[in-house]
Amino acid sequence: MGNRSQISAHKAAGGSKVEHQPGRVYPPRRAIVDSIDQTMSIYLINPSHVSFGIGVITPRWLYVLASATPRSYGDPILVDETLESFDTSVIKAGDVVGVGVHTGNALRGYEVGNAARAAGATVIYGGIHATLYPDEPHSLGGAHSVVTGDGEIAWPMALRDHAAGALRPQYEGGRVEGDTFLPGRWDLLPEGRYMWASVQTVRGCPKHCSFCSVWRTDGQKPRQREVDRVVEEIVDLRRRGFRFIALADDNFYPVTLEDLRMADRRSDKSQLEKLKATRAERFELMERLAQLPKDTIFFTQITMEAAEDTEFLDAMRRAHIKGALIGVEAVTPEGLKDVYKGFNESGDALVAKLKRFKAHGIHVLGSFIFGLPSDRANTFDATLSVAQSADLTFAQFVMLTPFPGTLDFADWEKSLGTEPPAVGGIPVSRHWLIPQDRRPKVYIEHPAMTPDEIRQRTQAVWDQFYSFSSIWKRSQGTVKSVKARLAFVLISKLYRQMYANTGIATDSARVNRSAQWARLMAIPCRSLFAGRPMPDLQVPKPPQVQGLAS
Repeated sequence: MGNRSQISAHKAAGGSKVEHQPGRVYPPRRAIVDSIDQTMSIYLINPSHVSFGIGVITPRWLYVLASATPRSYGDPILVDETLESFDTSVIKAGDVVGVGVHTGNALRGYEVGNAARAAGATVIYGGIHATLYPDEPHSLGGAHSVVTGDGEIAWPMALRDHAAGALRPQYEGGRVEGDTFLPGRWDLLPEGRYMWASVQTVRGCPKHCSFCSVWRTDGQKPRQREVDRVVEEIVDLRRRGFRFIALADDNFYPVTLEDLRMADRRSDKSQLEKLKATRAERFELMERLAQLPKDTIFFTQITMEAAEDTEFLDAMRRAHIKGALIGVEAVTPEGLKDVYKGFNESGDALVAKLKRFKAHGIHVLGSFIFGLPSDRANTFDATLSVAQSADLTFAQFVMLTPFPGTLDFADWEKSLGTEPPAVGGIPVSRHWLIPQDRRPKVYIEHPAMTPDEIRQRTQAVWDQFYSFSSIWKRSQGTVKSVKARLAFVLISKLYRQMYANTGIATDSARVNRSAQWARLMAIPCRSLFAGRPMPDLQVPKPPQVQGLAS
């Protein structure tokens, strides 16, 4: 999607090697445990200014950090404000409050952190935004400490230092390797509140799209998690009744055929062997997933290049990976050049590639960006035409937003000069600090269109793609029974309410109405995704082990 870099912030919360301070004496672990105030509560909070009652996908970072929390502290209290707004008055002196922020929810996160600090709690921030701006939570959010990078190692270290009275202002989590990734504490899930579960198999993306920060924060080297650990976590979730699971990866297709061809041209074949090993692990994972119950359905995120790799697509289909978010971004060569995505196709070739996914049994959620410098008024109709002609199952249309950590943001911030425009005294170069009801929807000055024109045309594309007649037509090629087609209509309308009206509308009343409609629609939608618990489900063994056993 256009702003995947920030939405991906919820997918991971890990950590690399944390350096100990030279000469520092660490108290014995037993002494730290004995010093813990047993009346203390640990909160992990996912802030949001809009709540829908039901969540689409579990915010994975909450449950990963819950897993990283030492058991000696008791179970952390997990708060996801996309479900319900959090009453900060329950926080008491002595509690520890962990707040995870990406750019879109940073302002609400700072409100929560300040309230927690005022109550006497110790406040620790993490997440992609805190990684990019580690000083900001201190100056604006009441932070006592900030964890940057991955949190698997750094978060428990911060807790232990806090218990020992030696909390540092900042912890560098870095990037952990795949064998350090933790599963989520899914035993802490609130019952019946999420449609999809989430599991991560790889972090990092080898691409360098201008609008995305993943390759800069998570790195361009794919860090794959051990196959056994992935499968065990998926089985745990399926036992609990989750049959729809998002493989919440930065890029599920980390090695392309072109990558292999380029590496094969080198005289030194070491890189080729590494790429082959990475690719082999992907196939091994998919072979294991194929052994799970047939009603288990996966959704992931991949690049358009996978359309060339029919062997990979067929393996995805066998593995029950029935949907993928694909960043199309632009439908013209000029637009693709704007976002450093020249490896994508345009025009008829683009439509043909997108159709190839569905021909191999994979439904596509296509993501498009509006407001690129090369966009003109006819770009909106052309984009809608591609989305419809390519027979996309779902689509999202986002307005170009310069997010920190991206090349787009760096260029835009530089172009504003030393005195950028401001809203209520807040420079637009810090747009995430502007209150939601006053925050602009378009930031980058366009050479041919006004911000209102871009916003209105974007809304019109959403309206047309998700009109009842369009949804009903798409349902015919997506599901078979009338009941399933009606369910598809309901899900499509809910998606539009959650991701279009609440994100594009400038009228706060319309945003509130959309959120209310989403709450009403989410309850029956959630029941459509629920599965029968399978407490006796066994972890599938590797194929070669099964062969030996037989």
